[in-house]
Amino acid sequence: MSAPPARRGAGALREDALSRLERAMALAGERAFTRVSGEVVEVSPAYACVAGLSPFVSLGDCVSFGGEDGTAHRGEAVRIDPQIVRVKSFEAGALTSLGERVYRAGPLRLAPDASWKGRVIDAFGAPVDGAGPLRQGGSFALIDAPPPRALRRARIGRPLRTGVRAIDVFTPICAGQRIGVFAGSGVGKSTLLAMLAASSDFDAVVVALVGERGREAREFLEDALAANRARAVAVVATGDETASMRRLAPRSAMAVAEYFRRRGENVLLIVDSVTRFAHAARDVALSAGEPPVSRGYPPSVFGDLPKLLERAGPGEEGEGLITGVFSVLVDGDDHNDPVADAARGALDGHVVLDRAIADQGRFPAVNLLSSISRLAHLVWTPEQRELVTRLRGLIARFEDTKDLRLMGGYRAGADPELDQAVAMAPKIYRALEQSPRSPPSQEAFRELALALTGD
Repeated sequence: MSAPPARRGAGALREDALSRLERAMALAGERAFTRVSGEVVEVSPAYACVAGLSPFVSLGDCVSFGGEDGTAHRGEAVRIDPQIVRVKSFEAGALTSLGERVYRAGPLRLAPDASWKGRVIDAFGAPVDGAGPLRQGGSFALIDAPPPRALRRARIGRPLRTGVRAIDVFTPICAGQRIGVFAGSGVGKSTLLAMLAASSDFDAVVVALVGERGREAREFLEDALAANRARAVAVVATGDETASMRRLAPRSAMAVAEYFRRRGENVLLIVDSVTRFAHAARDVALSAGEPPVSRGYPPSVFGDLPKLLERAGPGEEGEGLITGVFSVLVDGDDHNDPVADAARGALDGHVVLDRAIADQGRFPAVNLLSSISRLAHLVWTPEQRELVTRLRGLIARFEDTKDLRLMGGYRAGADPELDQAVAMAPKIYRALEQSPRSPPSQEAFRELALALTGD
């Protein structure tokens, strides 16, 4: 009677041992057990062509130049023809010569762990902060994982306080929402992102700094993330790194954010910027031979954008959620730029920063009339909705009559509504001014009311 339980116990132990062995083999990678290689037959400044690998790799797979142990530089398969694979290197200045051996390394994967909080990594998940090696998690997170199934996703509904009055009043955000910050260069985009990153409403913060200057990356990490540094994971690919690394960084950051979401955590994901990700994707796509179709952008770029953005948001029922803040650098202040247009259509709202407002010294330079949150109705009470509508109307009237007032055509008492707009709009603007050094807003509507009434 005692033998069967013993056999079951041994079976359970064997099953557990097999599971651990299987996980260890997966973490070790296929190259530990097989040797598949090809030979470089063509080299150009943009890519290298490798013969002999075509039947064994898929698009996006990683390869290793010069050694199967991965110590040499790495590249990505960006085009596969019957005879050759076109490979783009991940490393700037890497030297490749004809006849060099190239080994298959399999798909790109990360193994995030909760201990990654407080660390800075590169797009491959390797530490770059000098704080020692990272502990690897027990399972892989795919770099290009599919988004949660549409009909299994949890609903969005909980309001989120950002501490920025202009956003909390006019473009309120819900936990799990995806919103874009659209701005030209030098308009205060990074400053606004820093203010959002200081929010205390999140269990984890994941930041992807794509194409940033090295100086700005360190300043963002040490200043903007100072309050949340212990619970933040930063993925950094600076502007001097290759297009492949800059294209990979937001996808790696998304994979890390998805790991924390699966753990049930409330995650803030900041990607700065989507435009530089699109520029890097354009470079890779052109190297693969795609034709440019819209202002130099190949078609795949406009497929990569929604594929990345859609992964943020709530997870399936029982999981956590990812609140995504994606900055969009508007080229030449043209808000109809193809990347801006594509991102705007995939997001749940957008905050527009206006250079004319920044020139007046008002920060954050949010254009209250152009910014919109598609989930504001889940946050506002009926009274707040009516108030915001009224305030927008006053601001619109104030801005529409700017030229008239500058020419001296305005006379007080002739139009009561315009009189109210002239009296109230400057007070609204002053009430919404904030800087990173200002204390975060706690009750935005109440603070605005106090500023307008003077009570």
